[in-house]
Amino acid sequence: MKTLFFGLITLFLTSCNENLEKEFTLSGKTVVIDDGTVIYLENPLSGNIIDSTKVENNHFYFKTKLPETPFQVVLRTSYRSHSTVRRLWLENKPMTFDATKTDFRNALVRGSESENLSQGLFKQIDTLFTFEETENARIEFIKNYTSSPVSSDILSIYSKHWGKEKTERLFNILSEENRTSEYGKRIKRFINLNKNTKIGEQFTDFEMANTDGKLKKLSDLKGKTILLEFWASWCLPCRQENPNLTKAYKKYKDNGLEILAVSLDSNKDAWLKAIQKDSLDWIHVSDLKGQENEAALIYGVHSIPDNFLIDKNGILIGRKLRGKKLNEKLKEIMPVVNDM
Repeated sequence: MKTLFFGLITLFLTSCNENLEKEFTLSGKTVVIDDGTVIYLENPLSGNIIDSTKVENNHFYFKTKLPETPFQVVLRTSYRSHSTVRRLWLENKPMTFDATKTDFRNALVRGSESENLSQGLFKQIDTLFTFEETENARIEFIKNYTSSPVSSDILSIYSKHWGKEKTERLFNILSEENRTSEYGKRIKRFINLNKNTKIGEQFTDFEMANTDGKLKKLSDLKGKTILLEFWASWCLPCRQENPNLTKAYKKYKDNGLEILAVSLDSNKDAWLKAIQKDSLDWIHVSDLKGQENEAALIYGVHSIPDNFLIDKNGILIGRKLRGKKLNEKLKEIMPVVNDM
């Protein structure tokens, strides 16, 4: 009877320990962060705050129920300084974050296998010199860790840059769990939408809501010379280019130039305020899905500012035309009645 009793106690304690191991916590140590500073766990896909805590004596602590595991977050302070932002893979285990001997972004993190894999790749990339080497390192990582969520995250980030064909090949070798994850769904959406349209080919049509919520099609402008401009209110280089676009539009609009600006914003107020502040008098559309904007996926836009110049016959005749290059191209294809 005693043996049975102690056996039950042992089983109970073992079960308790297993439950503790499956509970996420994060104990953090930092330096030079003021007491009372709020630190957030932010979902990088939705932008939603999962949890927050305050720094006290350069320590912070999270005990949070994760939506799933492993789960990637942005760990950041309330003032969004670049030096106090860190992407982090969390797991249902006790984890530690130690930034006492380095900066916040390079803190030593223990307790997450996914984070270990991610940091191992970053360290490898830091030793490489060329774009081709870093691209190959990421691709080899995906091939070697088909079941890791880090792989689906990498592929979702670089899919538009790598293009439809390469992305689809890599997507097909991922585990089923990765393919059906939120990152996998984003990759699949890109594969389904992207048309891989090239210079010299006919434009691909799309429909999107304007600032008043009315649907506008790219094909509505056929017969005009169209500058399909991809931008966002938060994109500083985009905002810096706007005065040049304004000048070009005023110069060529009477000769048939139209600008259709697709915003990669997710905040409508920020989008509308930027349009007004920069005095952008052309057509504006957005689905407010940020980097997942449908038109951006169709055209494979992986960074902004970006644009496509479409002639009166609907043929793509230029891409990434900015400043002097845009002005020269417009001058070449559009005679100006009243040159300014």
